[in-house]
Amino acid sequence: MKPLFCLLFSVALVFSSLAVFATVSTQSPQNDDQSWMKWTKKDAEKMLSDSPWALNQTETDTSEMFYSPTSPSTRPDNTAERVAIGATNQSVNIKYMIRFFSARPVRRALVRLMELQTNPTPDVVAKLHNFANVKATDSIIVTLIAESPDQRYQRAVAEAINGAVTATLKNDTYLERNGKRLFLEEYVPPGKDGFGARFIFLREMDGKPFISDNTGEVRFHSKFPRGPRVDRRFKVSDMLYNGELEY
Repeated sequence: MKPLFCLLFSVALVFSSLAVFATVSTQSPQNDDQSWMKWTKKDAEKMLSDSPWALNQTETDTSEMFYSPTSPSTRPDNTAERVAIGATNQSVNIKYMIRFFSARPVRRALVRLMELQTNPTPDVVAKLHNFANVKATDSIIVTLIAESPDQRYQRAVAEAINGAVTATLKNDTYLERNGKRLFLEEYVPPGKDGFGARFIFLREMDGKPFISDNTGEVRFHSKFPRGPRVDRRFKVSDMLYNGELEY
């Protein structure tokens, strides 16, 4: 676990970046359910991995099952680098975690985990809660984290994600609903905060919210050059929090 001051620094950075695209209110609405402050570790982790605002995509690479580093094949993907590093001789899984970071339930789950893991002082708690209670009004932020038990495979994916920039992703990264696509506004590679890569989209299209109550589902799609393709669909009718659409 990171030292507490590192976590606070990370939160401050992300809070600042979010504030550029959102109207910040440090006061929770009167009807805001504060039960999140009593979430258990299990509750918070579920919110971040399997909820209306957070879904996983798991990819399996079976090519490693049929490769022997001592017997180079004639297959097109048999590069010198692959010969040098060998293979696992088993399928390799990598999990992509896609989250609506601009949704308060996600940030509240992140803050709750920090509280449970670090037992912060009251001053620190106040800062964390300010971060958790920001209500985004001008942007939609989606985050992406990739994990794999195979470190070689994860490094290759991490290189693609860390090396990407807005220009290389813009034309093949978008939110889609009802046949309309909202393309990427800005990409921020993963930092030390542990929140993952951030995909920032404007919240409106043609002067209207891109996602509304009558949106059936919203699709997040991103293809990294020489890297992964991430594609998940979220059911908008489930994205209600305190009786309001939250994303």
